[in-house]
Amino acid sequence: MSGKGEKGDEDIELTPAGEEKKEPKQRKSSWAKLRHVDSFNAEAGRILSALQGHNTKKGWMTTVSLAFQTIGVVYGDIGTSPLYTFAGIFPEGIDQQEHLLGALSLILYSIILMPFCKYTFVVLNANDNGEGGTFALYSLLCRHIKMSLLPNQQPEDRELSNYKLETSSSQMKRAHYIRGKLENSQAAKVALFLFTILGVSMVMGDGILTPSIDEFSDAVVWISVAILFILFYAQRFGTDKVGFSFAPILTVWFLLLVGIGFYNLNRYGWSVLRAFNPYYMVAYFRGRAQQAWISLGGVVLSTTGTEAMFADLGHFSVRAIQLSFSCVVLPALLVAYCGQAAYLSQNPYDVLDTFYKSIPDPIYWPTFVVAVLAAIIASQAMISGVFSIITQSLSVGCFPRVKVVHTSEKYEGQVYIPDVNYIIMILCILVTIVFRSTDKIGHAYGIAVVAVMFISTCMVSLIMLVVWKTNILFIIFFFGLFAFIELTYLSSVLSKFVQGGYLPLAYAMVMMSIMGIWHYAYKKRYEFELKNKVSSDYIKQLARDPRINRVPGVGLLYSELVHGIPPIFPHFISSIPSVHSVLIFVSIKKLPICKIAPEERFLFRYVEPREYRMYRCIVRYGYMDVTGTNKEFEQQLLENLKDFIRNEYFMTHGRTAEDTTTGEGSSQISVVEEEIRFIERAVDEGIIYLLGETKVMAKQNASIFKKLVVDYIYTFLRNNFRQGETEMMVPHTRLLRVGMTFEI
Repeated sequence: MSGKGEKGDEDIELTPAGEEKKEPKQRKSSWAKLRHVDSFNAEAGRILSALQGHNTKKGWMTTVSLAFQTIGVVYGDIGTSPLYTFAGIFPEGIDQQEHLLGALSLILYSIILMPFCKYTFVVLNANDNGEGGTFALYSLLCRHIKMSLLPNQQPEDRELSNYKLETSSSQMKRAHYIRGKLENSQAAKVALFLFTILGVSMVMGDGILTPSIDEFSDAVVWISVAILFILFYAQRFGTDKVGFSFAPILTVWFLLLVGIGFYNLNRYGWSVLRAFNPYYMVAYFRGRAQQAWISLGGVVLSTTGTEAMFADLGHFSVRAIQLSFSCVVLPALLVAYCGQAAYLSQNPYDVLDTFYKSIPDPIYWPTFVVAVLAAIIASQAMISGVFSIITQSLSVGCFPRVKVVHTSEKYEGQVYIPDVNYIIMILCILVTIVFRSTDKIGHAYGIAVVAVMFISTCMVSLIMLVVWKTNILFIIFFFGLFAFIELTYLSSVLSKFVQGGYLPLAYAMVMMSIMGIWHYAYKKRYEFELKNKVSSDYIKQLARDPRINRVPGVGLLYSELVHGIPPIFPHFISSIPSVHSVLIFVSIKKLPICKIAPEERFLFRYVEPREYRMYRCIVRYGYMDVTGTNKEFEQQLLENLKDFIRNEYFMTHGRTAEDTTTGEGSSQISVVEEEIRFIERAVDEGIIYLLGETKVMAKQNASIFKKLVVDYIYTFLRNNFRQGETEMMVPHTRLLRVGMTFEI
């Protein structure tokens, strides 16, 4: 983000960094003016000394340990792609040796360019304070440019971390120009949001197709169904229970790939290594023409699971993934595919079952067992990824509320969502039974994989332009190269639309519709509250009204509003003409930031008149933060309220610790301590949660389509998913609810 100081200040560029920043002129007057406008802004703009997330430097031993763990969690999908890639390229067999070399060349360079060059050394760096995935790219963009459609554009939402001063340059001027164009375009904001949820939907589609393609058995379909059922049933126990067993199994798997690959190269000939010459790719397209273009859908299967490298970044680190992929996964895959090509050069008709037929007889059954285990682990990784995505979607208001179970006390990112788990299980089983063909499932799988890759290319290119301010020539090279490759692959897999490629698109459209409709109603509800918030005069009149009783205890009234009193408050007063002795208007903000430090989580201010004991509180959570129990939340909120009362006195009166020794200082301190004791007595009387039951309906003169979306689809979603008090873990014995209806 950028900003200008007061008149006479220097023009500065502010970006999250954690470095020292140059002090602008007239800081005291700017600070005072900022506090005069809103006490939240000053508190929200405080500079912290440490960065959030996983950006802190780790020692080499820690990095190596994390790199070993990534082998079991991140690479199960891409590691098992040798099981079916050549079958996807040559479903009818290999007719010429040159075609085999051309296909191998395409596989080798696809792996080298996309997962290695693009993801390992570029996309991984586009993380949101250590978190990866499509939402992380969206979050990073929204933190630097006002592109978010969500109601989180107040200073206390945006100014969360550290800032640094950047000097003027041509890259900065270009970034300012592009940012200005984007921020002033509502169409650009909508397009970015739709692009993001499309990528998220495709990744979730990947999570459905991965178990189907990995667990599929052409011989006995129902064995595959049984394995799928067991796999999904086991999700409730949490990935941490079996996490330590994943890395050794996948390590053995990659060692087997290397061993079998070298065995086949030594037995059937090393001549296939000529495929490293890009000439064979050109010859392949010349020789097979349209068939070569169609076969690209099979080549894509060699890169499946690439997105998991980015999506699972939050559990590890950039260096750990770079180390494990470069030193273990990449060499193993290249050797495995070269070994399979060497085998096929002598056995061209074994293409549909290349991997298993190329295994030496003495180790066939041990390898078969490890292959099954590796396929299960691959499925586990993608399913866990879907749970994480749903959790992130919930945090930014893009998905109906569902129950999220944190399965590990040590790793907050390990979550389990029962409802989503069983829905995915049913869909996977249906896909396996209906398609009954790895080839058809592969067609659908390829579309999901390439679509997510292209979306990441576009979003990372935009980050290069406005966030990193990269040299324009590198941006053109990056976008031009990978967009060309991925669009070519996408055109190929889309040619299989009728044969099964429609599946991920249909699923993505359903998920996008759910996320879009929910987000639309969520945003409209917030805008209604914003336009109809209660004026400060109403509160002053309320304070003087003798008919309003003060009830002992603390009332927590929840609202989406950051500024002002929500319109639901007068409904409470009209229904129950009483107010708790301490009333706190609580706004829980789910921001597109991975984690928010505890010291930045609670922001308070007084609601005038102060003697009425009413406070405004903003509670900020990132999409990877854990809310905790209601008891923990109450304790944290009240302790932070006490700190606010003390700090507010010192900031308002300019007092220091030495001033408390004087008579006047002691008198003022006693006033502060009396207010704190008053709050403690109110807590002893009990804490009551006040929630508004807001019903959203389309206006009478709205279009039929809008009535269908709001009155039926949104209402159905809202009625069949968890309610607000369940999500916030509000105890029913201390809940008071008042209903309210508004039209959009």
